[in-house]
Amino acid sequence: MSWINGKVAVVTGAGSGIGRALALELVRRGATIAISDVDVAGLEATAEQARAIGGTVRTDTIDVSQREVVEHYADSVAAELGRVNLVINNAGIAYFGNVTEMPYKDLERVMDVDFWGVVNGTKAFLPHLEASGDGHVVNISSVFGLFGVPSQSAYNAAKFAVRGFTEALAMELKMAQKPVSVTCVHPGGIKTNIVRNATAVDERIDQKGDISAHFDKVLARTTPAKAANVILDGVEKKKVRVLIGADAKIIDAFVRVAGPRYQGVVRWASGKSGI
Repeated sequence: MSWINGKVAVVTGAGSGIGRALALELVRRGATIAISDVDVAGLEATAEQARAIGGTVRTDTIDVSQREVVEHYADSVAAELGRVNLVINNAGIAYFGNVTEMPYKDLERVMDVDFWGVVNGTKAFLPHLEASGDGHVVNISSVFGLFGVPSQSAYNAAKFAVRGFTEALAMELKMAQKPVSVTCVHPGGIKTNIVRNATAVDERIDQKGDISAHFDKVLARTTPAKAANVILDGVEKKKVRVLIGADAKIIDAFVRVAGPRYQGVVRWASGKSGI
């Protein structure tokens, strides 16, 4: 029987993409879910699909960058549903822009959502996960948490930070013998709207459509449903790191072998693709 069966699971960024696929697969595996997003319509669509499968669903409109809101949300979910066993900090945004042209406010917004959103969700729910006696936290990094890419400095910074934060957390909880497992997830190209919905520094706005088309055609090889299954299979096996897609596995191996020399290859590939 699945470890997930009968558990209470929380998913942020559940209005579309991987978050929606995770919510639906959690219900199929027997979990009660609490899902959130800033996209009200998308969140309700996910809830309707989950309820059609037969799931018990709580929905909340939450901006994960708002710490006090997230802390209140964690306490409220635990009080209403009785416990929290699994938290998946999935909410995130993308951004295109070079360091020299990028406004500070845009970098700060990416860090607020993609990194601090993960920190807020982790710290707010950790006491409840520990109290469950059988908790698990999943933080979604990215393949961009494994290697740097031109025009992605903000996203790279956030996703590298998620990786470091999550790996340190995993060690701390093991050393303290806490009943909470930790998984850091690095998806490669997933067929979602994250690139299409990304913001960009002014001089890159005209290129965004071309980059999105390139991503959809060449890089987005894995469906959200497949990604969700890989993530939850990793949770079942208590894996510390989960790589999603052949591209993520190849990049991980390449960066390990090449070391800093990988940057020359990425510069060439980025120039060829227009990124």
